[in-house]
Amino acid sequence: MTQPPPFENLVRAFDANFERHGEIGASISLWAHGEEIFSLHRGLADVKTGMAWREDTLVPIYSATKPASAACVLLALHRRGLTPETEVGEFWPRFPAPFLTFGDVLSHQAGLAALARPADLFDLEDCVSAIEATRPAWLPPMHGYHPHTYGPILDQLMVSLCGERIGSFWEREVRAPLGLDFYIGLPESEFHRVGTLYPGKAAPALLHTPFYEQYFKKGSPIHRAFSSITGLGSVHLMNTPRARTSASPASGGIATARGLARFYQALLGYCGGRKVFPPEVLSWLSARRVQGNDLTLLEQTAFSCGAMCDPVLPDGAPLRTLYGRHGFGHTGAGGAHGFAEPAAGFSMAYTMNAMEISVLPGEKTSSLVRAALAG
Repeated sequence: MTQPPPFENLVRAFDANFERHGEIGASISLWAHGEEIFSLHRGLADVKTGMAWREDTLVPIYSATKPASAACVLLALHRRGLTPETEVGEFWPRFPAPFLTFGDVLSHQAGLAALARPADLFDLEDCVSAIEATRPAWLPPMHGYHPHTYGPILDQLMVSLCGERIGSFWEREVRAPLGLDFYIGLPESEFHRVGTLYPGKAAPALLHTPFYEQYFKKGSPIHRAFSSITGLGSVHLMNTPRARTSASPASGGIATARGLARFYQALLGYCGGRKVFPPEVLSWLSARRVQGNDLTLLEQTAFSCGAMCDPVLPDGAPLRTLYGRHGFGHTGAGGAHGFAEPAAGFSMAYTMNAMEISVLPGEKTSSLVRAALAG
C-alpha cells in the first residue's frame, strides 16, 4: 500500500492559502529534536518588482517577537540568580505597581495596555515617563493583552537588570551565537532580503464583533491600547527602514520562518551544541500562568511569562489549537506564527506578507497549524 507523502495535508493547506485566501508570499518551517523536518516557500516577496519569495526571505513578524524578548528578560533574571517572582519595584521603583512581579508583567497582568498619554516608540525615556504616569486599569488575577506597551516595559526592565536594551542583548547573546535568521533590530546589510508587507481587508461581519467595535471607537480603552505608543501605526510604516531597525521588543522582530522555528528549538535545548537558554527559562516561558477573559482582546486567552498558550476548558481540553495541547508560542498581527510543543521536541513557524485581519490567528494560520500538528 502506497504511503501518502509526509505532511500532505499541510501542503494542501499552504496551497489553499494562495488559491482562496489571498496569500502573496509565505514560508513554513517545521523542526523536531534539532532537525528541520519540513519546509515550504512560495510566492512573491514584492509584487511591484516581482521579487520572488525565497526560503531566506525576511519579513516583519509583529508580536511573534514577544517570546524572544521575554526570553531575554528571563535569561537576565536567571543570570542574577532571580526568578519571575522578583518584584518589579526592586529594579524599577517608579513603576506604577512596584509590588507586581516580573511574572505578572510578562503575563499581561499589569493593567498598563493603554497609557495616560501617547508616547513615542522611538523614545524610551518618553515611553517610560508615560508608563510611570499611568494608573493600572487592572491587577492580577485579571489580565489583558498589552500589544504595544509591552515593548518599552520590557526594554526598561532589561536596562534595569543589565544596563542594555533587549535588541543589543538579543544580538550578542542569542541571535549571533546561534546564527538565527531572526533579528530584533535589522542591520542595513540585510534589507535586501526583506519582503514587503501588504495590508489585509476586513470582512464586514468582523467589524461588528465586540473587539472591533471597541477598537474603532476612539478613546475607548481598547483603541488606546493599540494607539498609546505612536510611530509605527500602519502597515506602510512597517515597510520603512526606521521600522526595520526599531528593535521594538513588542513588535519589531524580522525573521524567516526557519529562524523563528529555530529560536523555539533553542529554547527546547536543541542548539547544535551551544547552550544558550537554561531549563528554567523554558519552564517559565512554557508554563501557563494566567487564563480567562482577556480585557483587551475580549476573548479567552492564556499566557505564560511571555508567550501565549491555548486556554484549557474545565475538562482539560484546549479551547482552540494554535500552540498544541501543551505548547506555547505567539502570533503576530496579520498571521505570523511560531510555537513549540516541548514534549515532542517540535516547533513550527509561518511567515508571510499578506496581512489577515483577525483578533487571533485567522483561517490562513490556523489551517496550517492544524495540518502541521496532524502530521
